[in-house]
Amino acid sequence: MYDKAYIEYLAHFHGTRDYFECHEVLEKRWMMDRPLDRNSIFVAFIQLAVALYHQRRGNDVGALRLLKKGIQKFEIHASQVASYGLDRDAFFVLLFALKEEMKSCQPYQSIQLPIQDKKLERLVQNYCKNLSCEYPSISNLHNTDLVHKHILRKKKNAK
Repeated sequence: MYDKAYIEYLAHFHGTRDYFECHEVLEKRWMMDRPLDRNSIFVAFIQLAVALYHQRRGNDVGALRLLKKGIQKFEIHASQVASYGLDRDAFFVLLFALKEEMKSCQPYQSIQLPIQDKKLERLVQNYCKNLSCEYPSISNLHNTDLVHKHILRKKKNAK
C-alpha cells in the first residue's frame, strides 16, 4: 500500500533523524517518475526534511525558504496527505507551527509527523529496527556526522 521509499523516509525522519538520508531516499524514488513533477508530494517531503536539516544546523534562512516551498507543494496535494497515512489537519497545523518557529529563529527540535495509520506506523517501527534505531527518537545534536552530513560528504568525496 505504501511506497517502500516513503517508509524508509519515515524511518530516517523519526528514527535515525538523518534528514540528509531522507532527501536521498525520496529523491531516488521521485526521479523514477516520468515526467518529473517538481511539485510532486515527494518533493514536498524532501523539502520538509531538508528544511529541518538546515534548521538543525542553524541555517534559519535556508530552512524557512525550503519549508515555505514544501508547504506550497503540500497545499497542492492537500487531498492526498491522508493517503500517505498522515492526519491531514494535524499535519498542516504542525507545518504552520514549524514555519512560525523558523520565522522567529527558534532552535531546532525533533518533530513527529502525525501518522494516523497504525499499519504504516508498524512498518516504520520495523524499518527502524532494521536500521538499529528507536522509533521515535530525538536528534543527537552533538553528532557532527549527522548534523553536518552534506559538508562532511563533500570533503570526503573531494579527497
